[in-house]
Order: sequence, then structure tokens, then C-alpha cells
Amino acid sequence: MMTEANQLQFVLYLHGFNSSPLSFKAQQLSACWQGAGLPAGRLLVPDLPNDPLAAIEGLEAWVEQRDAPVVLVGSSLGGYYATWLAEKYQCKALLINPAVLPCQRFEQYLGPQKNYYTDERWVLTPAHVDALAQLETPPPTDHERYWVWLQTGDETLDYREAEEFYRCCRLDIRQGGDHSYQGFVERIPELLAFAGY
Repeated sequence: MMTEANQLQFVLYLHGFNSSPLSFKAQQLSACWQGAGLPAGRLLVPDLPNDPLAAIEGLEAWVEQRDAPVVLVGSSLGGYYATWLAEKYQCKALLINPAVLPCQRFEQYLGPQKNYYTDERWVLTPAHVDALAQLETPPPTDHERYWVWLQTGDETLDYREAEEFYRCCRLDIRQGGDHSYQGFVERIPELLAFAGY
């Protein structure tokens, strides 16, 4: 049963690159949230703009408008954004196979893109990569606010980069899996507990 303090928590889920609120993890989290009877207004799963600075500006505005603590949950590129927000606002953050310094990786993806879930077509430009570079933060040092979930079988990102970057944080490294994070739905109760539910 939730305490009065726990009822004040907001949870903000941030999807990854070329993803959307229709992604498997976002849908699983939303379904479990509803199934547990948690207040609908306390979970936000936004459709993030492709422009990194536009995404961050919108997220900053949302966080600043809340009258209660915000817990961030970020997957892949969403983990990069969540780290920026967590450092700026001193929020708790649970990161799932987070991207580390994506500006160094995204140059290889320049050009036409297609969203995996919405089929939206757009173009990744050098300006997008520069914007990602503007959002770089030093490695976090507050192990109490961060929990980082990694799977060694991640075929998109080398988990060791995140292991090193978040070395001062609470790390949960599991063998196998993949970039989508296998077994996520079974771990949602842990996520909710981290968020105070």
C-alpha cells in the first residue's frame, strides 16, 4: 500500500532513438501501471521530438511545472536525456541500456530515418548531433539517485561504456539479453518500488 508521500511521485518514461510511446517497454509499463490501479496522472510517457534540444526543452518545462518529485526512467537515448535531467534537477533516475555520449556514435546514422513504431520519416542532420553534444554531462557520482540496468547482449550499444560511465552508481548487469532489455516486464515491480510505489 502506498504511503501519502509515495503518492506524490511522478514517473517520466523516456523512450529511445526512433522509438515512441508505442514501444514495448512503454506499453508494458503503462499497462502494469494501470493494472496496479496507480493514478493515471502520475505517469507520463511522452512522444519525444527528434530534435534533441526541443525534446529537452519540453521535458524541462514539464519537470519544472510539477509540484512533487519526479522519477525518471530512460531507455537508450532516453537514458541520456534522463541523465541530463537528473543532474539538473537532482531527480532519481532508472536507466535501461542507456546511451553514453551518443554524439560520438550518431554521425554514422546521418541521413534518412524511419521511426520503428510510427513509420514517421525524418532526416538526422549534423545539427542534431551537435545538439546531443550540448547535452553531455560528467559521469554521475550520486549512487543513491541512480540505478542502471544493463544487459551484456546489447547488440546496439556496448554495455561496458555505460558500466564505466556510471561506475559510481548502482549497477545491475545481467548476462545475455539485448538492447530492448529482455525480461523488462518482470522487473516493473522493482521499477515501481524505486519510484516509491
